[in-house]
Order: sequence, then C-alpha cells, then structure tokens
Amino acid sequence: GVPVAKMATKVMLGQTLKALGLSRRPELKHTGVKESVFPWTRFPGVDVVLGPEMKSTGEVMGIDSAFSLAFAKSQRGAGGTVPVAGTAFLSVKESDKKHLQEVARGLADLGFHLMATRGTAQAIRKAQIPVELVKKISEGRPNVVDRMIDKGVHLIINTPSGKAPRRDEILIRTNAVNRGVPLVTTMAGAKAYVEAIRDLKRTTHITVNALQDFHAMTS
Repeated sequence: GVPVAKMATKVMLGQTLKALGLSRRPELKHTGVKESVFPWTRFPGVDVVLGPEMKSTGEVMGIDSAFSLAFAKSQRGAGGTVPVAGTAFLSVKESDKKHLQEVARGLADLGFHLMATRGTAQAIRKAQIPVELVKKISEGRPNVVDRMIDKGVHLIINTPSGKAPRRDEILIRTNAVNRGVPLVTTMAGAKAYVEAIRDLKRTTHITVNALQDFHAMTS
C-alpha cells in the first residue's frame, strides 16, 4: 500500500519520512519472493551461471505467509519445480563445503537419496550421512549425465568452482536445464530448497490469494 519508488524519490529530493507520513514501518503478514525467468533452453551449450550480463527475460513473484512456500511458488511460477522426493546430486566448490552438511542432512532427513562426486561425497560422509559415489564426466561412465539421461536425478546442487568453470560443471548444468532437472548454483539457494521441500511435504495444498487479500491483511 506504499508507493515505495515515489517516496524514495521524494526522500532523495530532501523530504523526510516523517513529512511523507512514513514514520511507521508496515507490519507485513506475508513474504514475497521474486524470481527471474531465464531462456536457457533457447541457448544450448551456454553455461547457466549468472554474471554481469543481462540474461533474464522477465520476473515472477511468489507470495505466502511463510518464506518457504513463497519461495516454492516463485520457482514454480518461473517454470521450475520443487521436487519433494527422489535423488539429489551434489557437487560443490571447496569454500561451500562448510555449508554442505546442513544441506545434505536436510535432504536426507526428507527422504532424498544423495549422490555426489568424490570430493563432495567425502565431505558428506564425514557427517555420517549416506551418499552414493558417482563418477565425474571426465572419469568415465556411467557418470552423473548418464544418470540424468536415465531420469535418475531429480535435483542438482552444483556451485561453480570459479570464474573459469571446469568443463564437467558446464556439461552438468547445461544437461540439467535441457532435461528439466531443477538446478541450484548457490548454497543459499540450496538451503531455501530444503526449507521449501520440508514445508511442501507438510502442506496438504498450496493456497492462492489475490493481492488485495494480502493488502487487507497488512492494513
């Protein structure tokens, strides 16, 4: 109910929040999550990792009383899915392994079968979490792409190793997009997925409300 951009412009021009009648922060009873829409399938072979270039073709937003369900709605609105069961493949860079156990345990507790390449699998096993070792593409076959072809992977968590990603990583990510497998490239995103899956499994149905309904709850 507040025209934020208009008010921000007036503040930059010297007016105060108090003078604009904005002395109290609105108490929201909902969370909104925006998600970009990317046309990756139109550009086969292009690595899906983001950079400074403008690549999105639009945005969607999910709204719910809980962040987790708002996040799930945003993923679905952008044409993706949030699987609640199946096999999750994990392969993360060294600096992300400090967050790996939390994500792996969350997925395992939710009933997911875990699959990982050697370095990631070793980090998961240190926490006494069961994980299947799968070959990297460069290590021969059957590898993770073969498992995708066989529809044996339902979620992929693959964080880029650096500015010059390895060929294996690019092939994993492009195959995930081409085959419609949900792909997460940050640990923050991975944690959000775990939270969303957990609440989706607890929820019998997803509610849909008009924007006016959410505005009425805030007023």
